[in-house]
Amino acid sequence: MKKVMVTGCLGQIGSELVAKLRELNGPDSVIATDIRRPIDNPTVQSGPFEELDVNDYDHMLQIAKDNNVDTLIHLAALLSAVAEKKPQLAWNLNMGGLVNALEVARELNLKFFTPSSIGSFGPNTPKDNTPQDTLQRPTTMYGVTKVSGELLCDYYHTKFGVDTRGVRFPGLISYKTLPGGGTTDYAVDIYYEALKKGSYESFIKEGTYMDMMYMPDAIDAVIKLMNADPDKLVHRNAFNITAMSFEPEDIKKSIQKVMPEFDMTYDVDPMRQTIADSWPNSIDPTCAKEEWGFSPNYDLDAMTRDMLDKLKDRVEQG
Repeated sequence: MKKVMVTGCLGQIGSELVAKLRELNGPDSVIATDIRRPIDNPTVQSGPFEELDVNDYDHMLQIAKDNNVDTLIHLAALLSAVAEKKPQLAWNLNMGGLVNALEVARELNLKFFTPSSIGSFGPNTPKDNTPQDTLQRPTTMYGVTKVSGELLCDYYHTKFGVDTRGVRFPGLISYKTLPGGGTTDYAVDIYYEALKKGSYESFIKEGTYMDMMYMPDAIDAVIKLMNADPDKLVHRNAFNITAMSFEPEDIKKSIQKVMPEFDMTYDVDPMRQTIADSWPNSIDPTCAKEEWGFSPNYDLDAMTRDMLDKLKDRVEQG
């Protein structure tokens, strides 16, 4: 990856991935794009940035051509809870933008990455240690677009030879960016509220296990996969990856090891709970480990310590 174009760069994943790639390869190595241009955003200020609506194929192609990119990382999408409220918009953005990005990759012979999600699984998927290859019948629009995206990327690889790669992200937890409308957002919110109020009201009920990952591990996984030997990639789209699986009481207890006075109550959001109940309790990342050496560094307690430490100054400054 010498010259990378990233769509949806201002989201939770994009903002941190762009920063890491620029740190590794130089500020001009990443062409960051998003539908809006906030003036004071560090992603906009730290290197090349272009406004882009991913449903505009011609503009996407022109930006890629003008900057001689060799890799396209497509992140623009609506997340699970927002997509369920706006299903038609989610389909048009998640699938229309993906088709355009894949066409740009085909036209310019680019290496290509787009993420899938544990949301691509459904209530009939095996719940524990979910295999890489298994039944995928999601019951949300977000999940439908993710399964469709996996299949579409496979098609572009087998039909046109596009070097497509992807992972199924679990819930992602970050201290750098606020939640963006996902079902797993409670696991980010809880750290902010712990520092602000000393308590948290969870919208996911006790006993609901979901896979999670700390953002530094997620960013490292994307870079490692994109640098992997393509001849060793059997699955490509998309690898199960995870670092931990926990329920709300587990994260409460982890925070209490640092903040013994912390308390948590529940006010369950039926929509997001229904989505969470349709997802696995834990997934099996064996194929990612065997095919390209996936290996996360953070467990729950290590992530909790780092999150609270990093967020402390931000919360105190308001």
